[in-house]
Amino acid sequence: MSHMTFRTPAPEVKSAGPEVSAAFEEFMGAFEAFKDANDQRLGELERRGVDVVTADKVERINAALDNQKALIDELVLKARRPGLGGRADMVSDLAAREHKAAFDAYVRLGEASGLKRIEAKAMSAGVGADGGYVVPSETEREIGKRLTALSPIRAIADVRVISGGTYKKPFMTSGPAVGWVAEAAARPQTTSPVLAELAFPAMELYAMPAATQTLLDDAAVNLDEWLAIEVEAAFASQEGAAFVIGDGVNKPKGFLSYASVDESAWAWGSLGFIATGAAGDFPAANPSDPLVDLVYALKAGYRQNGSFVMNRRTQGAVRKLKDENGQYLWTPPTAPGAQPSLLGFPVHEAEEMPAIAAGSLSIAFGDFRRGYLVVDRAGVRVLRDPYSAKPYVLFYTTKRVGGGVQDFDAIKLLKFAA
Repeated sequence: MSHMTFRTPAPEVKSAGPEVSAAFEEFMGAFEAFKDANDQRLGELERRGVDVVTADKVERINAALDNQKALIDELVLKARRPGLGGRADMVSDLAAREHKAAFDAYVRLGEASGLKRIEAKAMSAGVGADGGYVVPSETEREIGKRLTALSPIRAIADVRVISGGTYKKPFMTSGPAVGWVAEAAARPQTTSPVLAELAFPAMELYAMPAATQTLLDDAAVNLDEWLAIEVEAAFASQEGAAFVIGDGVNKPKGFLSYASVDESAWAWGSLGFIATGAAGDFPAANPSDPLVDLVYALKAGYRQNGSFVMNRRTQGAVRKLKDENGQYLWTPPTAPGAQPSLLGFPVHEAEEMPAIAAGSLSIAFGDFRRGYLVVDRAGVRVLRDPYSAKPYVLFYTTKRVGGGVQDFDAIKLLKFAA
């Protein structure tokens, strides 16, 4: 019995690493051993019958080939996955680890030479004792994540990170005139769109947590997390107030600081409100009607992403309201961490919202993602001060943040007035 032996071509592996190459060499060696053993088996079969030892050897090598091929497939698939940035990512990761190590030495020991060297390489202008040093990016992300969890307006607003001092945004308040026209009819000239430039300067916000040297000497303490926890409450409290009632002087401008007008007279640059019809209260008859009117004062394109904003006392009053069928308008959260809902829309608590009183704007409803903009300047800076409050070490931590209304048609207010 004759047979032919075919040479198996080696598969092409682009950019094969050493692991893939070594596995493939082992695979080819196993395949050669398999061919030799199988040739022996076929020869024995032609002569007198296959020896049990030979047959077992062929099966073992065959199984080893399957395992080796599976390993190659896995390694090739891994090698073909696109990297996150190749060498640039490796360099970025090394730089991040260098920055973290230098910042850790600065916080624990006051050793600033590493940070000076890093910021000198980055050609940063605001270094040294006057301005402090920029925290590592992971620390900045941790602070931002915690602020989003604690600051109700930041959680639902549009957030932009900028590198300069002011973010300027053009906004089209009215588009060009359009209309239908016959095929051969004259095309009248359309009016030009009206643009408004909105400017959002980033103001400085600071916190000054304190630590003992014993805490800083403890290697088990994660300083990134400690710093984020210490500044989160102070930053969130100040931000929460500014985004709602800030006057725009050295702080963001809150949406309640803009002019408010009756919805029937609404114009760009002001927020429209719906009156409840009763000073400092919901109306005695059909008390839920003002809430329904507030929801439908918002255009459909905004309403689908709408949220209510009010403080807990106002929410307590709203929680008592029922519809005409006796069903409560307020619905509790469906899961831990979820928001309660009112008329099917989520409710966010902002303690800076005014309590219900005569003429108060105690409830806001709108698409805050489109309506309110939070501007964060990249970089959180820390200045270590071991002298002012000995034996404690103070960490003067600053970030720059701004904010304001970017679409005046996206937020409506409920005014408790006749």
